Amino acid sequence: MSDTSTLVQRRGIRGLVTHPQFASGTACLLGILSLLTVLCFHFPQALTSQEFRAVYTEGFARDMLLVGLVLTYISGTVAILQGHHRRYAFTGLASGTLALLLGGTTVQFEKINQTPYSLGLDWFVLALFFSALVFIPLEHHFARRPVAVFRDGWRTDAVYFFMSHVLVQFILLMVTASTSIVVGAAHMPDVQAFVGALPFIVQFLLAVFFADLAQALLHRCYHRITTLWKFHSVHHSSRDLDWLAGSRVHLVETVLTRSIVVLPLLALGLEQPVVNAYAVLVGLQAVVAHANIDIRFGWLEYVITLPRYHHWHHARHKEYWDCNYAIHLPLVDMLMGTFKLPRDHSWPEEYGVFTLESVPRGFVAQHAMPFRRQAAYEDYVR
Repeated sequence: MSDTSTLVQRRGIRGLVTHPQFASGTACLLGILSLLTVLCFHFPQALTSQEFRAVYTEGFARDMLLVGLVLTYISGTVAILQGHHRRYAFTGLASGTLALLLGGTTVQFEKINQTPYSLGLDWFVLALFFSALVFIPLEHHFARRPVAVFRDGWRTDAVYFFMSHVLVQFILLMVTASTSIVVGAAHMPDVQAFVGALPFIVQFLLAVFFADLAQALLHRCYHRITTLWKFHSVHHSSRDLDWLAGSRVHLVETVLTRSIVVLPLLALGLEQPVVNAYAVLVGLQAVVAHANIDIRFGWLEYVITLPRYHHWHHARHKEYWDCNYAIHLPLVDMLMGTFKLPRDHSWPEEYGVFTLESVPRGFVAQHAMPFRRQAAYEDYVR
């Protein structure tokens, strides 16, 4: 029997520990997303991203809303009958009912005019729906260790996921403002002409390598410079790693990292489709790298960054505090001398910062923490 087949059986049995949460969790998630979708229909100019609206159609959004509402009521009813996590089930059903009272799939709107600023609520809804659709079942069957869907700290991470997606346009504006002067000064027409003439796949590989190199160098600075570590420690404060935990990133770090990463892409003159493709990759791999998925990938672990590789970066093991900074290519860590991965397929026993009381709990407290002198908190990430 193959390793993968054995793993499916083993994880499937262990996954039963959290299985009763699926119906209530599905109802809660889809009910809230359905309500947010209806709000997007009511206020499209203010709540939907102008750039992202071009990716999907109105018909697709209405069909997704209909499916979400139907599944909300089915899963909510099942959860209540089973008696598992009824509070979440009732929350989903109440949200779905409010969505119907506000018009449901029948909400009509006029032509959407261009606006200089808007929230990306539509981006948040679709990103959360499809991420949960893919990764919750994967972590159910292939979990490294049984972690409840509604684990400790999931609300905090959900807020981070929400803010990073809803504020996507404002983050892009800050990144553009912070990089425009540097890119203008680093104008290299000959290099840009040469790179621009390369095939798409070659440009994409260049984007992945140079962006990851810039990110890894900055990432190491986060760990070595005290001021930067205060912001980055928020990300390392997660005590359980899963697909949602990777969203826990201070907004200051988000802007700084994206600004540094985009510099080599703009300086090289890569075509916009290449940059867009890289943006999709970095969003997907950030989720994959933190996922609670234990599959033997073999030699691929030395080619691309996969969960076990990045989990060792988050380990509360002193011998691993300065390793595995790359988010795409372990080759980057090999070049930096920071590559470290056990050959026995072992995983870390514990995650989080070394001094737990140095990071408080909650989105607001964690965002205020880098600007305060307080060294310890009573309500910290236990």
